[in-house]
Amino acid sequence: MRLLIYGYGFAGRALARRMRAAGWEAAATWRDPASAEAMRADGVEPLPAEDKAAIARALDGVQAVLVTPPPGPEGCPALQVLVPALARAGAFPDWIGYLSTTGVYGDRQGGWVFEASRLAAQSPEGARRVAAERDWLEVGRGMGLTVTIHRLPGIYGPGRSAFDRLREGRARRYAAPGHLFSRIHVDDLAAELAASIVRPRAGGIYNVCDDEPAANSDVVAHAAALLGLEPPPETPLDLAALAPAARRFYAESKRVSNARAKAELGWRPAYPTYREGLAAVLEAGG
Repeated sequence: MRLLIYGYGFAGRALARRMRAAGWEAAATWRDPASAEAMRADGVEPLPAEDKAAIARALDGVQAVLVTPPPGPEGCPALQVLVPALARAGAFPDWIGYLSTTGVYGDRQGGWVFEASRLAAQSPEGARRVAAERDWLEVGRGMGLTVTIHRLPGIYGPGRSAFDRLREGRARRYAAPGHLFSRIHVDDLAAELAASIVRPRAGGIYNVCDDEPAANSDVVAHAAALLGLEPPPETPLDLAALAPAARRFYAESKRVSNARAKAELGWRPAYPTYREGLAAVLEAGG
């Protein structure tokens, strides 16, 4: 069994590690030669991201394809490479997974959102995700491919968590009453993707998050306690003073339901809240 990942980042590496442990082979694309060396060290075949001929050859016999890069103004960069490569190779993978974002729902003032909820992206980045989801689903219908969409909140894990921000002095706690967001441990994300590969459904859309939406201030305070540090003091939230990414984050508040992924895929997060997840990151040396 063979997996191809277009965009070998934090999530792609976690899925490759999980699938290789199950006996799969994995290949992934790179844009930086240093990344290619890191892939080889992980036992993953590196492919130049723009080499359609090499990717077409790699697609031969592939059962699963994961697409991770964010879309730009011209749309999803992976779609523009993979669709011609799939046609060239005559490949028909059992599963194509596209990583999207819960940002497609926009701000719900702390209310719950489900996969069938109205999409209401509030930023150009969110709107591009909505368009990329639509494009991939249309490709699936038009080419007879099983395309699935996985909407993600913030991803954390070893090397990418509140611990890193605290150690580097970058952690902030803002007084933002009522602001809630969801998150997902990278290993739980990999487990959900693996479950979807086992149970592919054309057009399947899944929210992939833990069970407890929470305030960022609470997450940072808990991480500080685990490190034996005093948490950063809460400061008033001033959206205008924040960097664009942080401004988008604090401008949206919602609770995201993972019920469909649990019901359809039999998936359960090993780290149902940030407390279990952060404890696991710390134990792993993160």
